[in-house]
Amino acid sequence: MLTAISPIDGRYHNKTKELAEYFSEYALIKYRVFVEIQYFIALCNHPLPQLDGFKVDMIDDLNNIFENFNLQDALEIKNIEKTTNHDVKAVEYFLKNKFDKLHIGQYKEFIHFALTSQDINNTATPLLIKNAVEQVYVPLFQQLRNILQNCANEWTSIPMLARTHGQAASPTLLGKEFKVFIERLDVQIEQLKTVPYRAKFGGATGNFNAHFVSYPTIDWRIFGNHFVQEYLGLERSQYTTQIAHYDNLAALFQALKRINTILIDLCRDIWTYVSMDYFKQRVIKNEVGSSAMPHKVNPIDFENAEGNLGIANALFTHLADKLPISRLQRDLTDSTVLRNVGVPFGHTIIAFKSIIKGMGKLLLNESKLAEDLENNWMVVSEAIQNILRREGYPQPYEALKALTRGKASIKQEDIHEFIDGLDIHEIVKDELKQITPQNYVGIMG
Repeated sequence: MLTAISPIDGRYHNKTKELAEYFSEYALIKYRVFVEIQYFIALCNHPLPQLDGFKVDMIDDLNNIFENFNLQDALEIKNIEKTTNHDVKAVEYFLKNKFDKLHIGQYKEFIHFALTSQDINNTATPLLIKNAVEQVYVPLFQQLRNILQNCANEWTSIPMLARTHGQAASPTLLGKEFKVFIERLDVQIEQLKTVPYRAKFGGATGNFNAHFVSYPTIDWRIFGNHFVQEYLGLERSQYTTQIAHYDNLAALFQALKRINTILIDLCRDIWTYVSMDYFKQRVIKNEVGSSAMPHKVNPIDFENAEGNLGIANALFTHLADKLPISRLQRDLTDSTVLRNVGVPFGHTIIAFKSIIKGMGKLLLNESKLAEDLENNWMVVSEAIQNILRREGYPQPYEALKALTRGKASIKQEDIHEFIDGLDIHEIVKDELKQITPQNYVGIMG
């Protein structure tokens, strides 16, 4: 792996290897084989008169071609491609050879019957993406989300000085701040799950021309809808050119990008909390934090995640912006772009795993949170001025502003001295004195 150009297949191979089942060249070939076989079976089940003699018990043999598909089969297809210089045609010839070996060669011309290569690519690609999202992405996302939820629950009652514009602000609860991210992620993952996986299937320019001219009495639109939905588990776009219009894939990539953006926000906040000493990090024996400064334990997992999420988002953006655009009935620019579809998924998975690792290292430094609260008594001025508003006290905001704004330090005694000087009932003064930076945290949710 030291010679790999991409870190996904080199340095980070162990973190992304499960994606090879969906996004490698081998995977794409395998999914093409699956679609071609399912299409032939669908034709047999229609049935076409010329396929009446095909024995039903041979269907298992056809499915076994896919079920037992291996690297050697993929290499055979790549060798055929050296002659055809066409990847999907190579799959067709591979399957015709298989039919000959199964002694059903008389039916082999119905492999890829009336199709164009994009009927295969534009069904195989959304299917492999769908499977990758459901089998790899969502489970890892859920693992990350559950870790955040556990932390939020554990830190629910931990008061923390909030900072707006980087300045001390009304206190909050550490657990609530993590619940902010959890809610954002929950909303976006549900939106992602609503994006349908749509496929193009309709011949050379989307009109079933070759199908209809060969068998004009068959309603090929109904056949296409049934095949795509029942055999492949996708939804068929009704009106297309030679290729899919990719609008739904663009929506999927944008949804993935929004989730990544939320996680970038999370990484930056945690990084800042570490820099503020709100979190220590678990020391791992023999691990080096700095090549020069032996004391350091750097928040490298969150930095790694932020960087990988940024790369992923740049690629998701390009995929979403480019794929829906094609000249007239088709140009080839989508083909080379789609071959990179696994790359942003790879960087996203690396980031997820880095965040999970980083969260496992965090050690809450409660004493530092308490110290910051105690050193910032001015944050209760909001509470005091609003109770004074309630009591009809004249210009309470201006009074608290004069007391607190721009002051280097406001202590408890400064606040209580101010309260004692107010012309208000003693009961209200006692109420005001009960307010502290530690308990002025509001409610959650």
